[in-house]
Parts: sequence; C-alpha cells; structure tokens
Amino acid sequence: MPTPQELCLIRLCKLDVFQLTIKSSPKKLFIVLGILTVLLSSFVLTFHNVTVRVLFSEHLVLGLFLLGGYVKPDLQNSFLLMFMRMLLVVPLMASLSFKLYPSAGKELKDLFNPDRRDILIQAFGCGVLMFVYIASLYIAIGLIPTGIALTLFFTYPVFTALLSWRFFGDRPTLFRWLVMAIILVGSALTIPQSSATYSSHTIAIGIFASFGAGIIYAFYCIIAQKCLEKFHPVPFTWISFASTLMLSGISLLFWPAAIAQLDWTPLWIGSIFSGLVSFIGHTLNNVGIRMVGASTASIIGSSSPALTALVAWITISETLNVIQSVGIGVVTLGIALLSAEGFIKSLKIGS
Repeated sequence: MPTPQELCLIRLCKLDVFQLTIKSSPKKLFIVLGILTVLLSSFVLTFHNVTVRVLFSEHLVLGLFLLGGYVKPDLQNSFLLMFMRMLLVVPLMASLSFKLYPSAGKELKDLFNPDRRDILIQAFGCGVLMFVYIASLYIAIGLIPTGIALTLFFTYPVFTALLSWRFFGDRPTLFRWLVMAIILVGSALTIPQSSATYSSHTIAIGIFASFGAGIIYAFYCIIAQKCLEKFHPVPFTWISFASTLMLSGISLLFWPAAIAQLDWTPLWIGSIFSGLVSFIGHTLNNVGIRMVGASTASIIGSSSPALTALVAWITISETLNVIQSVGIGVVTLGIALLSAEGFIKSLKIGS
C-alpha cells in the first residue's frame, strides 16, 4: 500500500508524462502531416504521367471511356505537349513563387551582374537539361508501359551517385555499390518482351529514352546542387520551367508537329489537366520538404514507380506480369535504401 507521499509523487510523474506527451504531440502530428503531404504529391504526379500516356495511345479509361491516341509518341509531339503544359505551369508557378519568396525578383535581376554570371549559366543549363529529360521521358511513356518507363527513369540515383563521385569526390560506399547493383537488376526485370503490342524496335527506343532521361536528370541534379549553394531554390525552379517553355516553343519552330491533323480539344484538356496536377504535385512536394526535410521526402518519393504502375493499372488497365512487378518493387526498395543512407548520414552529421 503506497504512502500518501508516494501517491503524490506518482500523480506528479503521471502529470509530467501527460504534459510531455501533449507538448510532443504537435511535433509528431506535423511530421505525420509532412509525410502524408509528400506521399500525396507522389500520388498526384502519377496522374500527369498517366495523362501523357493516354494522349499518346488509346486506352479504356476507368473501364468506361475509350480515350487517347491523339498524337504519335515522337520528338515533335513531345515538344508540343511540353509547350502546352508549360504554358499553364510557368505562370502559375511564378504567381506562387514570388509570394512564397518575395526576394525572388531581386535575385533574378542580380543574376545579370558580372559576378553572378556563372550562376545564371548554371541555372539556364539546368533548364536545358530539364527540357531534354522531359522530352525523352515523354517519348518513353508513349512507347512502353507507364510504370516501366518511370521505373527505368528512376534509376537516376545510380548515375547521380557516379557523377557525385566524379565531380565532388563522394566515393560510393560498399553498401551504395550493392544497392546500385540491386536497382539495375530490378530495372532489368521490368523490361518487357516483344509482342504484338510492343515490337522489339518500340521497346528498344522506349528503354533508351527512359534511361537517357534518367542520365540527363542525374546531370541536372549535380549542376542544381552546385547552383543552389548560391541561389535560392524558388527562383531556380522557376528558371528551369521557364527555360523548358522557351526551348519547347523554339523547337516547334524548327521541328513543327503536324498540327493540321490534330484534335485540339482533347489535347488542350489533357495538357491543362496534366499542367494542373503537375503544379499541384510540385507544390505539395515543396511543402512536404519544408515539413520533413529533403532526405525524408526523397525516401517517400521512391514510391513513385510503384504508385505510377498502380494508378496506371486502376485507370487505364495497364497490366504488368509478375516478373515486371517484382522488378518495380526491387527498384523502389533500392531507391529507398539509397535515400535512407543519405538520411542516416545527415542525422550523424547533425548529431
């Protein structure tokens, strides 16, 4: 039987624990909300990829509507879809960016000073790389299943790690070498076999375009990492998107699409929808990064290939065989492990 003093001490301890739980709950809730925000961002962005797939090839959407196949999956039409999408995204991003970061206008003007010329070149160079990798990824999505195209594209952390070793001296650890090998093995499992639906020529171009997009995006990440040491990410992102809009417009002047034969109404509807979900997805991702940090967000973002395959299966009945599904799972796991290594390293540095 506890004494009155002991009962009083027990009550005080319970009160302290309760107060500590109340104080820590908002922080835990904030982290949970951040994780859900990044996950929602990845989910929303899958609809952009599926929309591009439908614009390139005909599908039975939700088992109800036969839609798609409005343009051929070639370079000129990739430029066209990119231009139509960016016409919406760039102004929307500008309106939000300059509200989130009021000094963005001043930083953009300062880029034209002689001492900031190198930053301007790097930022515009990233815009050029964004233009190239999006065009390549569009072609890949048009030629091979969406989930597979995204999975092969998401091998880019392997190339980023190799480029970091080359340019920053960040030699991969044994663990990283093993994980990179896992990612490449998983990506090999996803490669489709030639069939009546996909010829060997089509598959080869789709694979080349997916891997090419991933390699270009790895270069984008490396240059962006260098540029963002001296330049804020908000105006930097806007420059990348604005450069993509400008370059896609210029490309259409030199390599015009056969616009006389196009059905413009569904193309504009699809482009506006993909532009909106792209804008919402990137905005949610940036909000999530502010809430949980870039390392945690990258771990959650590794779910994108699997989410894309799932959404493509639900919306347009795009099926994968067991081996391809395993391959997507292996690549997703590998990307998560690579991201987790960076997260653990940042925790050790922080401590």
